[in-house]
Amino acid sequence: MKFIDEAKIEVIAGRGGNGAASFRREKFVPRGGPDGGDGGKGGSVWAVADENINTLVEYRFVKRYQAKNGEKGHGSDRYGAGADDIELRMPVGTLIRDLDTDEIVADLTHHGQRVILARGGKGGLGNIHFKSSVNRAPKQATPGEEGEARSLQLELKVLADVGLLGMPNAGKSTLITAVSAARPKIADYPFTTMHPNLGVVRLDENHSFVMADIPGLIEGAAEGAGLGHRFLKHLQRTGLLLHVVDLAPFDENVNPAAEALAIVEELRKYDAELYDKPRWLVLNKLDILDEEEAEARTAEFLKQIGWNYPEPDDRFEFDMTTPRLFKISALAHQGTQDLVRQINQYLSEKKRLAALEEAAAKAAAAPEAAEQQPKTDTSVFLAE
Repeated sequence: MKFIDEAKIEVIAGRGGNGAASFRREKFVPRGGPDGGDGGKGGSVWAVADENINTLVEYRFVKRYQAKNGEKGHGSDRYGAGADDIELRMPVGTLIRDLDTDEIVADLTHHGQRVILARGGKGGLGNIHFKSSVNRAPKQATPGEEGEARSLQLELKVLADVGLLGMPNAGKSTLITAVSAARPKIADYPFTTMHPNLGVVRLDENHSFVMADIPGLIEGAAEGAGLGHRFLKHLQRTGLLLHVVDLAPFDENVNPAAEALAIVEELRKYDAELYDKPRWLVLNKLDILDEEEAEARTAEFLKQIGWNYPEPDDRFEFDMTTPRLFKISALAHQGTQDLVRQINQYLSEKKRLAALEEAAAKAAAAPEAAEQQPKTDTSVFLAE
């Protein structure tokens, strides 16, 4: 199935049915009075997050979704039937934005989440509601309300814990293949990856995380060059970025340090929040070099990019801010298990700290809520 991560659609809710103006007609009942029922409600349009869907391809070809109108009211106190709602199933991670106001209508972040996109109109009132002591035979009824109509932009941002970024042919697809069950296309030419790939990295029964691989970036990606700029948004939800660098390029004229700095600059241009995300450096394809040359190239690379941080050690889990350096070969599976282990420890520590912050925020909010509640005056119970 072709990967589609953007689409524009129009949603139109149903109109409410008109209320009825009717009077009871029955033998031997000359003045039966009003008996017009209400109209039924119009159908609404809902978005539902579904983890079994991973693309917006359906919405690229079908652009208009319209719910049915409610049924009008009838005599003999019969109310019109309401129209059925429409449910649009979308991938988890879909961001829905109103094209006219640029307002974010919904952000579908978990399976089963249900958000209304266009609300159906209310049914009109029948004349039974207008009867009074001074108006025994009301002839008025109200029309049903119009349903909401919206033009929407759908944008899919994949949900992953870790995102891979780097130049084409840096070895990102090989890395995700080495540590997960994902099997993206791998070849010896640039831009082999044409769309994001997700892989579940499982350490054991209780520990796993999701890794995302996007098409490689080139200089000028933030302005539209290459393919990767279209998919940078898929890294915005990740908690950690792995910057994969090919330290042994086939072309001798390629400078890995210059390419790495260019990628960092593209992140800064594209989105400041993405630029500020924790980012670890992964030097790849070291199996091609002998040990002495690998050390020399690593030292020269780190010197050119201004790297001043120590390599990871057993104390890293207590330091959540220092960037990390890893030297691996994804193809030969050298250093990949240590990389995966430390990623898992980092994500576990991050979740623990987030839980502590949430608990502290709730504890701080509890006394304030108690102070705002009205206090009961107990003096009346103490009086004689």
